[in-house]
Amino acid sequence: MTDRFDCYYCRDNLHGKKYVKKEEKHVCTKCFDKLCANTCAECKRPIGADSKELHHKNRYWHEDCFRCAKCYKPLAAEPFSARDDGKIMCGKCGSREDGNRCQGCYKVVMPGSQNVEYKNKVWHEECFTCFECKQPIRTQSFLTKGDDIYCAPCHDKKFAKKCFHCKQPITSGGISYQDQPWHSECFKCHTCHKPLAGARFTSHENNVYCVDCFKTDVAKKCHGCKNPITGFGHGTNVVNYEGYSWHEYCFNCKKCSLSLANKRFVINGEHIYCPDCAKKL
Repeated sequence: MTDRFDCYYCRDNLHGKKYVKKEEKHVCTKCFDKLCANTCAECKRPIGADSKELHHKNRYWHEDCFRCAKCYKPLAAEPFSARDDGKIMCGKCGSREDGNRCQGCYKVVMPGSQNVEYKNKVWHEECFTCFECKQPIRTQSFLTKGDDIYCAPCHDKKFAKKCFHCKQPITSGGISYQDQPWHSECFKCHTCHKPLAGARFTSHENNVYCVDCFKTDVAKKCHGCKNPITGFGHGTNVVNYEGYSWHEYCFNCKKCSLSLANKRFVINGEHIYCPDCAKKL
């Protein structure tokens, strides 16, 4: 006599029939589908004994239902990622969904693609462009102004101080004269072109001169001693009268040599006299 081999639930004899072993219990396919089958996380229908079942972290799918939630690619034999919201995605769609977004075009920066990272932000290499000229910066140096990024030439052109002489940007160094910036190489004598940084100089009509060239080419000549009135050292003070100029120390009475600066005087020909000496002429 043969021992009975029955379904745990309906007690139908399982000899010669298809059955499923579930937790050490033998179950006919009909009872398995009705009482034991897991529910597919995608289609919400039972995963029957005749279906191939896939599972991941206590969730179950029909093989045909295990697809990327974005592109619907079958994932039974492909790499996949499970998102916190329960969606299953292929590697490509998962990277697009979860990856860093480019600060230029706001599209996902795919892993392994050429990109630029700066201050915890990321750009496609071709999107990391100068705010001014719109050209990709790539391997060039760059500077920032607020949230905007500039290549070095555009930054210098837009923000660097411009030389008072040549009007070009001063990118490094430079000197300041009368609150105006100059390139060191531009701050030179207008006549002989000798560099004036650290040297004595003076200016005339927006041009600067070394002491020698100023004396020779620019300075007025004293009507008394005929030497240049430079404004340097002794002779800083000047007396001007009817188109003539004198060093203050040269503005003296021709006869008695009395200094006439800030005093009354008399002009006789090309000479000056104090009032007393003028009476004796």
